[in-house]
Amino acid sequence: MCEIYGFSGAQKRKLNRELQTFYSHASEHPNGWGLALFYKNNTEIIKEELRADKSGLLTDRLKRPIQAKTALAHIRLATIGNEEYDNCHPFVSVDNSGRTWTLIHNGTIFESDNIGKYVFLQKGETDSERILLYIVDRVNNLSARLGRKLTDKERFELLDKIIRRSSPKNKLNLLIYDGEIMYVHSNFRDSLYYRHTEEGATFSTQPLSDENWKNVELMTLLGYRGGELAFTGTRHNNEYFFDPAAYKPLYMAYSGL
Repeated sequence: MCEIYGFSGAQKRKLNRELQTFYSHASEHPNGWGLALFYKNNTEIIKEELRADKSGLLTDRLKRPIQAKTALAHIRLATIGNEEYDNCHPFVSVDNSGRTWTLIHNGTIFESDNIGKYVFLQKGETDSERILLYIVDRVNNLSARLGRKLTDKERFELLDKIIRRSSPKNKLNLLIYDGEIMYVHSNFRDSLYYRHTEEGATFSTQPLSDENWKNVELMTLLGYRGGELAFTGTRHNNEYFFDPAAYKPLYMAYSGL
């Protein structure tokens, strides 16, 4: 599948070493890479449909200091969608209030009636992009019903409902950032870890050092702000178990067979 990385901190932190370790896993995830760095007044997003350790663009960027309070990174092993720029993570969408949502995903959607229609609206081909479009659509709908922008608590509660309803039979290892909250979710055992220090919280598909990494709480949406846990969702029971046979119809559909 893919690997994901995220950092949420109260202060800027130098991320070069962790990112270099993260991207060194690219030989097993060769179908693209992406990096999103969030600053006070702007966001830097770069990605390529190229194996990360073969990318001159990424090599040059990692040579320069990377200091940010919030970051997302991704290396892609394609299951749905070709090796193209528009299929590389992170995916970005802006809701009607002007809030920017950024998503990275390690997983696959096998069953969901909710995201199917977004195949006609997305730029690329991935189920991951469709998840984001669905989330933003739901945010816009709720905001329109209330006649105002959503509070942080309302946004979290909405995403908690979406994740719980979307998780049966699907692998949903997600990191999402809405400019304020980083949403963290895993329903596949031993596939998302975190390390919390005074500098903030770091998340990764694999531990990136010999330090004290722990498993992210399973089947529960978590919301981090400034490196601290701010929200905890309702635990569901939809743990994902790997089934190679479930991928066969997807491979056939996207290979044109």
